[in-house]
Amino acid sequence: MASLKDLRNRIASVKATQKITKAMQMVAAAKLRRAQSAAEAARPYSQRMDAVMANIAAAVGGSDGAPRLLAGTGSDQTHLLIVATAERGLCGGFNSSIARLARDRARDLLTAGKTVKILPVGKKGADVLRSEFGDIMMKAVDLREVKHVGYANAADIAKQVLDQFGTGEFDVATLFYAEFESVISQIPTAQQIIPPEIKETEADTDSASAFYDYEPDENEILNDLLPRNVAVQIFRALLENAASEQGARMSAMDNATRNAGEMIDKLTLTFNRQRQAQITTELIEIIAGAEAL
Repeated sequence: MASLKDLRNRIASVKATQKITKAMQMVAAAKLRRAQSAAEAARPYSQRMDAVMANIAAAVGGSDGAPRLLAGTGSDQTHLLIVATAERGLCGGFNSSIARLARDRARDLLTAGKTVKILPVGKKGADVLRSEFGDIMMKAVDLREVKHVGYANAADIAKQVLDQFGTGEFDVATLFYAEFESVISQIPTAQQIIPPEIKETEADTDSASAFYDYEPDENEILNDLLPRNVAVQIFRALLENAASEQGARMSAMDNATRNAGEMIDKLTLTFNRQRQAQITTELIEIIAGAEAL
């Protein structure tokens, strides 16, 4: 059984940890508001970009002159998985859930005889995937020195991906990230960005009979729009991840703070019982000694 000194030291240690987790929760809450606003502000632009892409892609159709970024290479043998996670931990299952989704996709593709390459964006995802897929992983994109993720960071990643696509290093690129829903809910998401998955919306259906005249022509617009769309989707994923990370950290630190409080209560109860038992023992010894005299 632990001594009273050991229990006292343990209680002091847990109290110090509780102060740290409480402070981290407050910092995450402050950062969450800014990150959530940025993520929500980026969604309409990204969605409108998808709608414009769908309209122009419908006009181009399956013509032979469609850009490679839209039509693809004609093969799906080599897949690039872009796994965006956080640079730091202590945020619950945020990083592991994204890495798990990417790991399952990689396993399925490898089982199907496909070639897989993994581009980690963030240290934690790279750490999780390295043990199993270290031989097919590329150098991780390091964003540890970036205080606030900007479009320039996404543009750099997009340029690397587009350069590899241009040299024929892969056929299909899929982006993995967590879409922010609430403080307690972050949804792991896989989005194919090369070639983009064109989804028909209700607005597209309503305007199906409308006729658009493009100037310059559709292919020239797409040649400029498609690379930008890759950067926009990566930027949105980074913003969603930033909000999801802070939400997950806030929730995890709140749980840790409450768990520390429960542990302090249990240790304090044990300490008081043991001290009372020690006092009772000392009183019995004093009474027994007095009777002996």
